[in-house]
Amino acid sequence: MGVLYLLFLLLSLGCMVLLDHRFRLFFFADARRAAAVLAIGVLFFTGWDLAGIGSDIFYRGETPFMLGLTLAPHLPVEEIFFLAFLCYLTMVLFGLVRLVAARAAARNTDRAGGPPARRPSERTRP
Repeated sequence: MGVLYLLFLLLSLGCMVLLDHRFRLFFFADARRAAAVLAIGVLFFTGWDLAGIGSDIFYRGETPFMLGLTLAPHLPVEEIFFLAFLCYLTMVLFGLVRLVAARAAARNTDRAGGPPARRPSERTRP
């Protein structure tokens, strides 16, 4: 039972990957840029957590659903996966909002009689 939280985090990450793959929102749109953004986000929030732990603001709560392994005092292993999920979710939502906005703009352009707009995920072929 001590692995449930990590399993649910991994399951949630997997669902984000499926959504990303289906609509090409983040990693599947530009993998290098996505990896950089995700790494920067996880590093930033890990630093934020470490600063909070060092200031005695954040503490590790005890629960039977966690592994019990820590990377630092009050920094459980699951926290890194949570931060990765948080950053990935944010970027997938950002990509989804961009996609919906682009489709709405294309629809409005089509109604106005202008040239059809390309979706952001479509690439021009040489």
